[in-house]
Amino acid sequence: MPVEWIFKAALAAVDPCHAVSQALRVEHGVLQADGVVYDLAAFDRILVVGAGKAGAGMAQGVESLLAGKMMEGLIIVKQGCSVPLSFIEQVEAAHPVPDAAGVAGTRRILQMLQTADARTLVICLLSGGASALLVAPVSGITLQDKQQVTRLLLESGAGICELNAVRKHLSGVKGGRLAEAAYPAPLLALIISDVIGDALDVIASGPAAADNSSFVDAWAVIGKYGLRDKLPRRVVDYLQQGLAGRAPETVKNGDTSLSRTRNVIVASNRQALAAAKAGAEQLGFSAAIITDALQGEARAAARWLADRVRAELADMQPGDQRCLISGGETTVWVRGKGKGGRNQELALAFALAIEGCQGVRLLSAGTDGGDGQTDAAGAKVNGETVARARGVGMEPRRYLDENDSYTFFRQFDAASGADSHFKTGPTGTNVMDIQIVLLHKPA
Repeated sequence: MPVEWIFKAALAAVDPCHAVSQALRVEHGVLQADGVVYDLAAFDRILVVGAGKAGAGMAQGVESLLAGKMMEGLIIVKQGCSVPLSFIEQVEAAHPVPDAAGVAGTRRILQMLQTADARTLVICLLSGGASALLVAPVSGITLQDKQQVTRLLLESGAGICELNAVRKHLSGVKGGRLAEAAYPAPLLALIISDVIGDALDVIASGPAAADNSSFVDAWAVIGKYGLRDKLPRRVVDYLQQGLAGRAPETVKNGDTSLSRTRNVIVASNRQALAAAKAGAEQLGFSAAIITDALQGEARAAARWLADRVRAELADMQPGDQRCLISGGETTVWVRGKGKGGRNQELALAFALAIEGCQGVRLLSAGTDGGDGQTDAAGAKVNGETVARARGVGMEPRRYLDENDSYTFFRQFDAASGADSHFKTGPTGTNVMDIQIVLLHKPA
């Protein structure tokens, strides 16, 4: 199917191993990255650490470039995402809610960094998912506390910046504290961005970057979503200590511990969108990237996309073919008791909004191959999806009201013979979500 082929073209452009290989160059014993030069002869060893859904592929890229060097390290990857590596150890942990494996792996990383000195080059590999995988609760906060906070914020529909503002202020590794632990070793952070705008302090909760958020910001998020009385008492007490200046803030601009740190973004959603556009054009579509910052509640984003589609159709001539491409990360306010994810919810809401429109097909999917806590990456819908569902006795609106998009697409496919559920398995990368809309104006 054209829409799936275009999605695969987008993924290929942000392959983590290729991205690292493109960002780094080794010539005559010198490592170069984004204009920064590291004379490898000046180091006794190379220590590779990090976390994220794309971590394994990134580690493959580093190993291929620096084969034969004194290299060791540990990365934390999502369960089921390990790949064969020669020098760098891998720990699998849970996502999006952290678990004990993530805590144990992070503890080992921090112990490794304690041994780093000025003759150790630290390479830190960061990608989407690292906020949940790289876990070091501050003293007095338990893993169970952080799990509860994460669930509450996710279910409330908090955006990634809001979620990370809270997580950073409950962590001993986020908000610049990994770089703080590595100092005085020089640290090169290679990053695959999974946030809108590629903000270094937001990606992976900024373990190697100055933090622009504060305890005031974290507490404001708690208030915005009415979570104060739902949070563990220890979390409330700690945040209030921070507000009163009795708990240390995250690392800020100008801190000495960041003076030897360099952050380099090696892949992002923009690259994936550009590749999707090129792929669509190869297939004969007139293609346009309409936004790389799609955000907000998934249903509202679906309505916005539907309005854009209707306007585009009105402008098209009979026989025209167009492709509208967007990227970003929406949220879901969980009001029902169903099962789903932001891409499946967006797709179902979009299907309702474009009911009856001929020549419209949408794919919304996560580039990591996952959508919520399901085995689907997203879903495909068209102008006939709603009518076909009702024809087999299903009311799409009811499923949407229950946040039960996963169940809808599973049952709809089984009853109608459709191929709506989009399942890729883990892709090994993560640059947020992509929406691809194919339009054909009937002759």
